[in-house]
Amino acid sequence: MASNIKILTREEVTDMIMAVKIQKKIKWADVAPKLKLSKEWVTAACLGQMALTNAQAKVVAKIFSLPAEAIPVLEAVPYKGSLPTAVPTDPLVYRFYELISVYGTTFKELIHEEFGDGIMSAIDFKMDMQRENDPNGDRVKIMISGKFLPYKSY
Repeated sequence: MASNIKILTREEVTDMIMAVKIQKKIKWADVAPKLKLSKEWVTAACLGQMALTNAQAKVVAKIFSLPAEAIPVLEAVPYKGSLPTAVPTDPLVYRFYELISVYGTTFKELIHEEFGDGIMSAIDFKMDMQRENDPNGDRVKIMISGKFLPYKSY
């Protein structure tokens, strides 16, 4: 017997979240305290890049008036990486691509010089984004902190 249960995709759930966010003028900074998490992590989760616990998914579903079928989607481990193209076309996202294109080798060189051969984790990771008032035009201040993971010999 065929089931009439609609299986939602992560993209559909993200679209529902964004529609309600726009309609109700919800701010990520207002959602985050309800989950007791940072606005940066909550934003990534609501945009489909992180898996929520069942309790967290239920809170998000309530805030954004999502159907019950959205909860298991929010709990599922996502396929990470949400850019639609290899080189971003959105001007703001492209500037981060440009930042890594220009300064990526500098980051790499300085991290290796300070820590040795390894990488900065994007899993054991923290981020904070703040507005910085400046008389010459407000600035975007982004702090990223990732655990250093050395390459090991075997």
